[in-house]
Amino acid sequence: MRLRHRALKAIHDYMDELHFVQITTSVLTTNDCEGAGEIFRVQPDSDVLLKEMARPNIPTEHSYFDKKVFLSVSGQLHLEAMSHGLGNTYTLTPAFRAENSKSPLHLSEFYMFEAELAFMQDISSLTSFIEKMIKNVTLRIIESATDDLKFCQEKALGSAFELPWLKAAWITLTYDEALDILIANKEKFKTALKPNEGFSKEQELFLANHCGTPVFVVDWPSDQKPFYMKVVQTKPDRVHALDLLMPEVGELCGGSLRENDEMRLRSHPRLPQDLEWYLELRKFGGVPTGGFGLGFERYLQLLTGVKNIRDVIPFPRYPHSCQM
Repeated sequence: MRLRHRALKAIHDYMDELHFVQITTSVLTTNDCEGAGEIFRVQPDSDVLLKEMARPNIPTEHSYFDKKVFLSVSGQLHLEAMSHGLGNTYTLTPAFRAENSKSPLHLSEFYMFEAELAFMQDISSLTSFIEKMIKNVTLRIIESATDDLKFCQEKALGSAFELPWLKAAWITLTYDEALDILIANKEKFKTALKPNEGFSKEQELFLANHCGTPVFVVDWPSDQKPFYMKVVQTKPDRVHALDLLMPEVGELCGGSLRENDEMRLRSHPRLPQDLEWYLELRKFGGVPTGGFGLGFERYLQLLTGVKNIRDVIPFPRYPHSCQM
C-alpha cells in the first residue's frame, strides 16, 4: 500500500509539472462510454422512496434521476468536455466493469488514470507522450520507494528485478502488421485467432514478448472500437486508436484521437442515445483532442511482478465477491 501511495503521488506530481488540470469526474453517469454494455446500474434500494419520487411517464425504477444511471466505466467523455475549455486535463478515479471474469488481470472496481490532450492531431505524438510519461513516473517511484518496490518484487518472484523496458525504445505496429505476426505464429496459441474480435490476452502477451519491448498497436478496425475515435482519412475502415501491450500484463493503455467532425459522429451507427451535449462540443468549432486510459492496478502488477491483480488493491471487488 505504501508503494501504491508513492505511485499515485508520482503520477499527480508529473501531471502537475506539465500543467495538466486534474478533474474529479463523476462516478455516477448516464453514459456507457465504451459502448460494450459492461455497466452496473444504480438506483435506490428503497421501494418507498422510488414510489415517493414517481413522476408521470417515468418508469418507477428510474424515478430518482428520471433516467437510467450507471457506475462510470470511464471519465473520458467528461474530460473531453473540460479540455475544450481548460486545455490538457486528467483524472485518476474508480472505474467499474460488469464483466464475468475472475482472471488475475481483471477487477469489477479498479482505478484508471485518464488524460485528455488538447490540440492532439497525430497518433505518434500521443504514443510518444504515453511512453515518456510511464517511463518518467516509473523512475520517480523507483527513486522514492526503492525499498518497498524491492520488497514487493522479492515477495512476488523471489528476487528483485530490473525493468528493461525503461531503457528500451518502444515500437509501434499497425493492427495489420500485428495481425500478420500472430497469423504467422498461430500454431503457438491455445486460443483461436479471431481477427474480427481483437486479440486475446495470450496473443497480446505474445506480441510484447515477440518484439522484445512494449508495443503500441495502432490503426484499428473501426468496428472493434467505440464511436468517438477519429477515422484514418486514407483508410475509412480504420480509426486512430492505440493499445499499449506490455510484458506480463498485456494491454496496459488504450487511447485514440477523438473524432471532431460533428456530422461524422451523428452518422455513426453505434452513437449512444442522450449524447447531444457531446455532439454540441463540436457544433460551433472545437478543439481537436486525443487521450488514453491506463489501468492503475495493472501498472502496479507490471512494476512489482505480482501475478494476481487482487493483491495490489486494498479491497478487491470481483464476480461473487464484495467483502466489507
